[in-house]
Amino acid sequence: MQRWLPEPFIFAILLTFVAALVAMPLCHQTPLEVVEHWGGGVWNLLAFAMQMALVLVCGSTLAAAPVVKRAIDAMARLPKSAPAAIALVTVVSALACCLNWGFGLIVGVVFAKAIARQRSDVDYRLLIASAYSGFVVWHAGISGSIPLTMATPGESLSMATNGALTDPVPLAQTIFDWHNLLTVLMVIIGITVANTLMHPKQGILTIDPALLKDDDHIKTEVSSTTKTPAQRLEHSKILSWLVALMLIAYLVIHLGVRGAGLDLGGVIMIFLALGLLLHSTPVDYVRAFGKATTGAAGIILQFPFYAGIMGIITGVGVSGISLGGVMAEACIQISTPITYPLLTFLCAAVLNMFVPSGGGHWAVQAPIMFTAGANLGVDPGLTGMAIAWGDAWTNLIQPFWALPALAIARLDAKDIMGYCLIDLLVTGVIISAGLLIWAM
Repeated sequence: MQRWLPEPFIFAILLTFVAALVAMPLCHQTPLEVVEHWGGGVWNLLAFAMQMALVLVCGSTLAAAPVVKRAIDAMARLPKSAPAAIALVTVVSALACCLNWGFGLIVGVVFAKAIARQRSDVDYRLLIASAYSGFVVWHAGISGSIPLTMATPGESLSMATNGALTDPVPLAQTIFDWHNLLTVLMVIIGITVANTLMHPKQGILTIDPALLKDDDHIKTEVSSTTKTPAQRLEHSKILSWLVALMLIAYLVIHLGVRGAGLDLGGVIMIFLALGLLLHSTPVDYVRAFGKATTGAAGIILQFPFYAGIMGIITGVGVSGISLGGVMAEACIQISTPITYPLLTFLCAAVLNMFVPSGGGHWAVQAPIMFTAGANLGVDPGLTGMAIAWGDAWTNLIQPFWALPALAIARLDAKDIMGYCLIDLLVTGVIISAGLLIWAM
């Protein structure tokens, strides 16, 4: 990976050209049509890119609060050996991602970095790879976008699945089905064992301590007798508390009273509210926030390119077919009721390399895969979870989702992807076996 994997931005450019060159002959599209699909999709992820940038920056700002840093550092002293540190980071990250993928993506790598500050005998690359590997279970957890969409009643569900689903599929048949729960458990055990065994006996990578050291929290104090009206506002704890209480009140109403699910926006609000409270004053929070924003550069640059790739995959030309549709139809042609979930999973995994988005998968595959699954007599909950697992699986080797973790860790994708490739092979066997057992 160190030799062959380029900078993630170069990877995104190469995927763009691959998608374009494949779409033209398979979908009978002209170069002009492909360019139009690409350009039309470039700005489709702007809102999501902003959310990802905020979850990174707000999460990092929260982790920089003095009380949070002390708590994380205390937890980081728990493991008594390098393998134990690797195992603990893997489990913490995976469990956090099961709760919420945005939360887990940040918490895992922040915890890993804290352990690296405590222990010099842990390979830093593997430690960060272990933190990222837990992300593989996110779509089978309670924040999984596809199973949550399937459980939401309304006309949009029928329209998205081309009439194959007219009634919502309860979470008991997707996320909380015992087949899925067992698969999640075995995946967590699998990556924990694999990551622990991959730790080198010697020749570990240590990192410049300056890269591990977080900027010291600088609390600005101004004498009460010399404060200007502007400085009094900047150092007003009351303002921070009032804004934080507004955010918390909204979340209580949204989640508790109205029963809505915790989405990415909710995670950002939690990070923001806690950060404002724990940084004490508005000016302290602003300064910590500013230091954290440098890590969002990769997200801002690369997300438009992946949105363009999504435009190529979903774009329909004069021929009336899309590249995503061609891939799905190829899967259907060779399927049986037993192999259909496995092949759906593999199709979603390949598609995820070009469209690393659960919403993108739903738009591309739902109209085709649920109809075909119904014709084969496959349980719709199983079809949906096969797509969800495929979307999550190849994230292990797709730098798109690793960008926030890499920004916090100050590493390149090539530093962790070799380890993630091994995790990909291990989890691929486990997930495939789980889907086959579920289908029988």
